[in-house]
Amino acid sequence: MKNISDIIEGYLKAIIEEGSKEQIEIKRSEIAEKFQCVPSQINYVINTRFTQDRGYLVESKRGGGGYIRILRVRAHTKADLIEHIIQTLENGASESVTEDIVFRLIDEDVITKREAKLILAALNRTTLVIPLPARDELRSRILCAMLLTLKYEKSEK
Repeated sequence: MKNISDIIEGYLKAIIEEGSKEQIEIKRSEIAEKFQCVPSQINYVINTRFTQDRGYLVESKRGGGGYIRILRVRAHTKADLIEHIIQTLENGASESVTEDIVFRLIDEDVITKREAKLILAALNRTTLVIPLPARDELRSRILCAMLLTLKYEKSEK
């Protein structure tokens, strides 16, 4: 059974995909009213499910006429996307950042769900049992190696 955060995320993504500009402007209070939840629940969904690592830009304006704008950012090619992700991994990668990247790769049809499970299992904190910050650096290096392999394997086809 889906929780309210999953339902709100799915609703917002569906609206984004329907639009031709791949962006939406919402009022937090209106969405909260629609789903009969507190506005902070909407903030939680936006802050955790619509991150840069997942391929979204979020802008907000507070006040009476305030809004939250969510914009879907897509790379021109899968190779461009992989290259962009590799550049963001220079300073290491936490487990949550890695999960966001993997979810984006699934969303953009770069990897399958099976490949995602393998990547996440290999980069999980229970697999990489070393202290921080070395764990995040190692995770980043392994993920970069996997992405480079995917980039060149996809370009050969």
